[in-house]
Parts: sequence; C-alpha cells; structure tokens
Amino acid sequence: MRRLLVYGGLMLVLLLVSLIALNAGAVSIGMGKILGGSLDVVETTILVDIRLPRILLNIIVGAGVATAGAAIQGLFRNPLADPALIGVSSGASLFAAGFMVLGLTDPIVNQIGISGSAFIGGLITTIVVLVVGQRSGSISSMLLAGIAINAVALSGVGLFSYLSSDAQLRSVAFWALGSFNAADWTMVQIAVLSIPFIGLILVESGRLNAITLGDQEASHLGILVSALRRRIVLYTAVIVGIGVSLAGVISFVGLIVPHLVRLTLGSNHFVLVPCSALLGAILVVTADLVCRTAFAPAELPVGLLTALVGGPFFIYLIVIQKEKLGI
Repeated sequence: MRRLLVYGGLMLVLLLVSLIALNAGAVSIGMGKILGGSLDVVETTILVDIRLPRILLNIIVGAGVATAGAAIQGLFRNPLADPALIGVSSGASLFAAGFMVLGLTDPIVNQIGISGSAFIGGLITTIVVLVVGQRSGSISSMLLAGIAINAVALSGVGLFSYLSSDAQLRSVAFWALGSFNAADWTMVQIAVLSIPFIGLILVESGRLNAITLGDQEASHLGILVSALRRRIVLYTAVIVGIGVSLAGVISFVGLIVPHLVRLTLGSNHFVLVPCSALLGAILVVTADLVCRTAFAPAELPVGLLTALVGGPFFIYLIVIQKEKLGI
C-alpha cells in the first residue's frame, strides 16, 4: 500500500510539473485553455510542436539517467557511483567534439551527425571499460578502468577545444553543458528507444539486490555475476548514450536522484529503480523549466543548473550522511 501511495504521489507531481511547464514560457497560454482544449492555431503550434516534445524528452532522459544511476550504484556497491564512471558520457563528449571541430565532409559521416557520433562514442568507450575491467574479474578493476578511460576521453575533448575556432569552441562548450532547446518529435522518437532498457533494469532489480551483498553471496544464490555486470553496463550505456546524444551531458542526475530515494525509501531496488525513474523525470522537467524561464528570453544550459545544485548536495552527502552511506 505504501509503495502505491509513493508511486501515485510521484506520478501526480510529475503530471503537475509537466502541466506547469506546458503553460510557462515566452507565451503564457493559461492552464484553463490547455485543459479545456480551447486553443488557437498559434497556441496549438507552440504546445504541440515546441513545448510538448521538449517535456517528453525531459521525462524520458531524466528517467533514464536516474534509473541508470540506481543500477550502477547497486552494481558497484558504491553509493557515490555515477553512470559517468563507465565512460559513456566522456566518450560521447569526445566523439561529439571531434565531429564539431573536425568538420568532416564525408557524406556518410555527416548523416550520422552530432547525436549519432555521441552515441557511438559512448558505446565504444563503455565497451572498452567493460573489456578491460572484465580481464581481472573484479568490480574494482572496472571502476579503475572507467576512471582511466574518462581521463583519456576528457583530455581528447580538451585537445579538440584547443584546436577549435571560437564558434566551434562555443558549440562544444554549450553541447557539453546539456540543453533541450533543439527538442522535436524526431528526438522524442529516438529517446523512446531507451524505454525498453529502463524496463530491463527494472527486471534485474532482484539480482541487483543480491549483488549488493557481495559477488560471492550472489553467486551462491545462483546469479552469474559477470553476466549481470555485462548486462547492466550495456543497458546503462544505451540509456545514457541516447540521453547524452540528444541533450548533452546532464550532470549529477544519475548520482543525486537515487540517493534521495535511498535515503527516504531504502535500498530495495524493486522500489529504488521505479522511484528513481519518476523522481529523475520530475527533476529534469523542473530544471529545464527554470532554465528556459528564469532568464527569458535567454536560456541557461540544463547541465549547468543541475551541476550547481548537485555539487553542494554531493558535498552534503559526503560530510553529513557518511554514516548512513557507509563511507
């Protein structure tokens, strides 16, 4: 019963925030018109072609990144783990920066575009981390491999930034900070591809509960630990890779949201995963709403706001909550 109340409450908050986001903007339409359907042609265009796809993209990307964060924290048995540890965000940034700076003229490469390049880069770096980490069979090796690959990829981004022109540098920097200002229905259709993988992580909730006890204990329960690691890392790579390729790097969502759920509702992944998805969606919709309205007509990058809020909260977790977190 408590679970149903929590799920219902989070869904209600998500619905309310989404309705507010539909109404808010340079053109205020009014909640009565939205709910009543009495919209003129211009208002319908604003809602259907601009705001609605943007909000849906907020929801899918926020839910995906938060779900991936919950899964990675359970897999690494580390409350301070983040999906970026497996190299997907830095790899995506590296390939996206390379595409923007090198100005490739090959027609096939141009069809892939920035989003396609970012997704391929995130997937490649994640596979490298997985292969290197699996050689020793320990989760700590995978963690160290992720840190090393992140360092190399971010150095590559720095190199591309050094070689870029002023316009290219601005594009790389703005993309890396994360933004939903280019959202359209095509991007929403691409983002929907991550939903089955979010569902697959939910299916793995029982195994994630078991692996938090330790690899040996999970093996005694009949779980193939190495196979579970591969599945979770690949699911996470696809989810975060799609999100980063469409919206850039949205910092701290995958780290902060699972913590908020864990500190209030516990560490049971059957609750943690779906609640993280809902809260992640709420957080990203709210952050994007603030970014596009607080300084209108200018628009802040969403990743900048999530980093500004997430950084202090991260310090709070380390300093104040260290006994609860076991660090």
